[in-house]
Amino acid sequence: MASNISVFASRTVAFSTRLLSGKSNNIACRAFSVSTTNESSRTPIGFIGLGNMGNHMAKNLHKQGYPLVVNDVYPEASAELQDLGATVVDTPAEVADKVDRIITMLPSSPNVIEVYSGTGGIFETVKTGCLLIDSSTIDPTVAQEVAGMADKKGALYMDAPVSGGVNAARDGVLTFMVGAKTDEFEAAKEILQYLGKNIVNTGPVGTGQAAKICNNMMLAISMIGVSETMNLGMRLGLDPKMLASILNTSSGQ
Repeated sequence: MASNISVFASRTVAFSTRLLSGKSNNIACRAFSVSTTNESSRTPIGFIGLGNMGNHMAKNLHKQGYPLVVNDVYPEASAELQDLGATVVDTPAEVADKVDRIITMLPSSPNVIEVYSGTGGIFETVKTGCLLIDSSTIDPTVAQEVAGMADKKGALYMDAPVSGGVNAARDGVLTFMVGAKTDEFEAAKEILQYLGKNIVNTGPVGTGQAAKICNNMMLAISMIGVSETMNLGMRLGLDPKMLASILNTSSGQ
């Protein structure tokens, strides 16, 4: 297990190093007007990506009275939300055709590129002024590239990765790291406040992903430390449960 954690950590460190050494792309986004909360609550929201995290996030929006238009590559993932009254469509393009605010929660950079710019993607039908909030964890440069494509369509894209895991998604207490201008951030916060308790504006597009990578790096380093500590204790003859009990009530906690 320790070797697997070490591999994860080394990949995270290598990825972060590459990002720090690379050139960032500056994306100019136009200002997005902030609507009132009452108006927002009557406006449908699109949600694409209904996995372990996205399903809970979408359901929390439903609880707040938002009509939903949803899509997932696996149709069965939409069944529960459909039972709750959500409109289920076959493609991201159909979502974009019906709403002016969309949240995406996807597994990786290639998935984000496909959903936004692929065949049947969001950019085929996206409306001018549409707010696109991407909560996927992806490469910051991909976030910047997608923001540039959105800008050409007259839409506004921001990266808003999350931390907290499935339980936090279920309970609506996620942390959001949002890469956007201040006024654009306020527009997104109107929605995200129902999904998380910590919503932070990290700076321009892409910085949300950068903050998420730093968070993941710290987690990986902590995991390595715990793993190596337990291995050392067992090699020295300590009972692992006893050692864990000591660590959890001492300065090593």
